[in-house]
Amino acid sequence: MVDIMSRRRLMQVAGAAAMMAGATPLFAAATRKPRVLRSDFLWGAATAGHQVEGGNVNSDSWVSEHLKPSAFAEPSGDACDSWNRWREDIDIVKRLGLNTYRFGIEWSRIEPERGEWSLAALAHYRQMLDYCAQLGLRALVTYSHFTVPRWFAAAGGWEEPSNVDLFVRFCEKAARALGDGYSHALTFNEPNLAAQLSWQPEFRQAMPMFAMGNAAAARQVGSDRFSSTLTADQARAVPHQIVAHQRAVEAIKSVRPDLQLGLSLSMADEQAGPGKSALQRKIAEVYAPWFEAVAKDDFVGVQTYGRAVVGPDGDLPPLGGVELTQTGMEFYPEALEATVKWAAKATGRPIIVTENGVATGDDSRRIAFIDRALAGLGRAVDAGVDVRGYIHWSLLDNFEWNRAYTARFGLVSVDRNTFARTIKPSGSHLGTYARTNRI
Repeated sequence: MVDIMSRRRLMQVAGAAAMMAGATPLFAAATRKPRVLRSDFLWGAATAGHQVEGGNVNSDSWVSEHLKPSAFAEPSGDACDSWNRWREDIDIVKRLGLNTYRFGIEWSRIEPERGEWSLAALAHYRQMLDYCAQLGLRALVTYSHFTVPRWFAAAGGWEEPSNVDLFVRFCEKAARALGDGYSHALTFNEPNLAAQLSWQPEFRQAMPMFAMGNAAAARQVGSDRFSSTLTADQARAVPHQIVAHQRAVEAIKSVRPDLQLGLSLSMADEQAGPGKSALQRKIAEVYAPWFEAVAKDDFVGVQTYGRAVVGPDGDLPPLGGVELTQTGMEFYPEALEATVKWAAKATGRPIIVTENGVATGDDSRRIAFIDRALAGLGRAVDAGVDVRGYIHWSLLDNFEWNRAYTARFGLVSVDRNTFARTIKPSGSHLGTYARTNRI
């Protein structure tokens, strides 16, 4: 995970220069015989309810998106209209040659007001699972992908310990309604992300706006303690989320003992910067509590988009001259190899890559990202890591939170006016890997 930084930087600069000159980067993998993976390897693409469904009006994010001023570039609105077009999306997953669709169920649709359950919403998600099964696709369900019902946020969100019971109740209710049409599930998507973001200077600078947003949202919903997942006081929220995860696993397993269950972690290839670095403190704050929390899970979901170089006070900006993505991150697909190896060693659990991708308007760079990331994943497999799947983020160009629709991660483009889907070459490219089950 952590190497001597001077050598890393030399490789980074040399690699960037080589790419600009059209040469093969110094860190490119040598040509080798493709690896045949386990027969039940998950090849998939992912979405999240709020980011693709549209009209998620009872969620905390919908409230925050419509504040003035808002930290969001624009509201989610209709998103990709996947609440209505879900069959088309699942058809595309099948057409690409993938065998797995990861999607989220929206708590704010299922329980729009505390104690009021939408049987129609539960039936909707059950239909999605049934259709996946009909097409021979496996489904990986996310129970909580950042968003929560606005009433939950108004009651203090994850900062309030008594709210754990409400989440566990929701998980058990959903597990009973969804049946046995899915093989894998996550309780939480990246519950460590807020702590990870707090190390980024850009995020720290935006914290006053987020605080103002929480206060304005509280006034709008008639509460003085509105707390969204990504802007919560992490010192208060994380211990409750850990308890919520562990109790939710027990509740879901009581209904589906056969279900493969875990959570996903946001993981960068964490590297020490030159001179004094706070790397070990960052690991202790961002990762260590969650590594311990997943010790008994069936697997750990790894979600990686690049590397982070840690200075004395936080993450350092990318070096000048390196290729950047639409989110301002360094284009660095090699990070996946490091994080998969790290997660396996730190937790002792099998690994599923539940998200990996790149925000770019140049689909040829997405293809290059996939190739290099999967080459690294293959090296991790060669090293003995029990890797059980690779799920790309994302299936669709969707609503990317505060960046709205300006960051394109999709294997499939979505027309913002007609919602027409168009498969990109990268989608077909990933499907080739899936059909051969080789990297």
